[in-house]
Amino acid sequence: MRIEVSPAVIVLNKTSVLSARKLAEELGGELHGPANRVAEADMRFDEAAKHVRDLFEAGRPIVAFMASGALIRILAPVLSDKLSEPPVVSLSEGGRSVVPLLGGHHGANDLAKRAAAILDGHAAVTTAGDLRFGVALDAPPEGYRLVNPQEARGVMAELVAGQSARLTGEAEWLAQSKIPFQDDAAVRLTVSDTIIEPESLELVYAPATLCIGVGCERGAETAEVIALIERQLADSNLSPDAVSGLYSMDLKADEVAIHAAARHFNAPARFFTATELEAEAGRLENPSETVFREVGCHGVAEGAALAAAGYEAELIAPKVKSQRATCAIARSPQPVLPAMRGWARGQLFVVGIGPGSAEWRSPEVSGMVGQSTDLVGYSLYLDLLGRLAEGKQRHDFDLGKEEARVRHAMELAGAGNTVSLVCSGDAGIYAMATLVFELLDTGEGLSDAARRIAVEVSPGISALQAAAARIGAPLGHDFCTISLSDLLTPWESIKRRVKAAGEADFVIAFYNPVSRRRRTQLAWARDELLKVRPADTPVVLATNLGRSGETVRVAPLAKLDVDDVDMLTVVIVGSSMSRTVKTGDGRSWVYTPRGYAAKPDSTLKPKAALS
Repeated sequence: MRIEVSPAVIVLNKTSVLSARKLAEELGGELHGPANRVAEADMRFDEAAKHVRDLFEAGRPIVAFMASGALIRILAPVLSDKLSEPPVVSLSEGGRSVVPLLGGHHGANDLAKRAAAILDGHAAVTTAGDLRFGVALDAPPEGYRLVNPQEARGVMAELVAGQSARLTGEAEWLAQSKIPFQDDAAVRLTVSDTIIEPESLELVYAPATLCIGVGCERGAETAEVIALIERQLADSNLSPDAVSGLYSMDLKADEVAIHAAARHFNAPARFFTATELEAEAGRLENPSETVFREVGCHGVAEGAALAAAGYEAELIAPKVKSQRATCAIARSPQPVLPAMRGWARGQLFVVGIGPGSAEWRSPEVSGMVGQSTDLVGYSLYLDLLGRLAEGKQRHDFDLGKEEARVRHAMELAGAGNTVSLVCSGDAGIYAMATLVFELLDTGEGLSDAARRIAVEVSPGISALQAAAARIGAPLGHDFCTISLSDLLTPWESIKRRVKAAGEADFVIAFYNPVSRRRRTQLAWARDELLKVRPADTPVVLATNLGRSGETVRVAPLAKLDVDDVDMLTVVIVGSSMSRTVKTGDGRSWVYTPRGYAAKPDSTLKPKAALS
């Protein structure tokens, strides 16, 4: 799925940091700055031009305290499709002047106005329609969709040139604009939820007044559901652009076909309980006792359509059936916005934030956290999110409460919230992702709603990756990870794995090497590996990676001291092939050759492996 991300507020020097920080906080964005000049930035970069272009190509809204000319020259090589470009706003030092440069009708104008209001500046909006008429005809407000956007430029040109317009249908945002209206004008603005073929100089707006009620059997084909809806819309001469959403019963919250059909019509999917649907029983044209006995209401498709459209609605297309689906359409007197009716399927993002620093957190994870209403995690991990966690409902848990933490996150999502379950490192490596799926598998103790949530897992930089990067390339050849904690795995099983990994000559990353009460396992692993590896095998000890107090050390296997290791340390033991090398700057590196020296064209000299 596409994740809507927050703006990147870019500042190039300390002069505008205070204004930029205020803007980032108010807009729910992140402060980006050069690593060598803005240490307090949430995200730091080395090369401004490359960073800005990368953000733009990733679709990230950009708010930059930068000269407009400079920003234009930076982005010029990557400009292509006007319809898909993200908003780009340029601000003067301190934010007194705010200029929307790109994506004016994709949010830049509104973003500039918000920024100007926050910083008490002036938004230099230059879009002709916005200035003269107070509306953007190619960017109607929520609840309306422009059916023929390709004609907007010509219509706007006529109006800017002095022509009047004829308004057919009702839309308060058009009626209250500064557009001059006349009954016989050549330019036409039409508002209708029916199918209309636009004429020359006519813009057609479809209000989101059509509520599609859907029922289907479990596992129904998406194509069947879409075809049924399209047929009923066509038979009733109703515009697909006027669909406000697809609505059904909560038992169908995880039905693939309904969500796929909703995406097909570019509309949300919303759900009602049996009680809410049964409240519409008196207005149904096709009530069913069979349906009532099965699910507790007399009609899903008609009931959901009417519940979504409201008490003043009318059922304009009664229930029709295909082999495995049903569909009905109700019309609301006013556009229906997504948040007005029903509830959305809950969303759980299981995210790995890496070692903790913003630079090592992926844009996808930042987008998921930014989109979330609730954050669940160990308190330290939530603290590591910094300002990204501001404005979110935090649900803090202590270490050792993993199952309670995951259940809480799933039940929050089951209530219709968008939740991020926050893990350090990678969410799928000794973290919470596996417990999420284990609970989904067993279903034990979960509510029905929690079992129907949408789940997405986003990767993070794991501790072993971070440690390897800091010290060179110890994971350059085959490796494995082993947790030395016997809280969840019997010690005898751990011992078998260490022996097998040692005999197979894997590089081994040890997680949970020690704890306050557990000090002997790492010493046992060291002694066991010394039976099959040289005494000088390099061992990497990496602590507090990406955070304050970071240390990365290398010691020979024979001299590995358990007292040098704590709970925040990952230990990487090299294979018999792993080597250390010193560079001219005095730094020591660890690497494990992959075997390129054996290639015919190589000038490398192969190292002898352990026999």
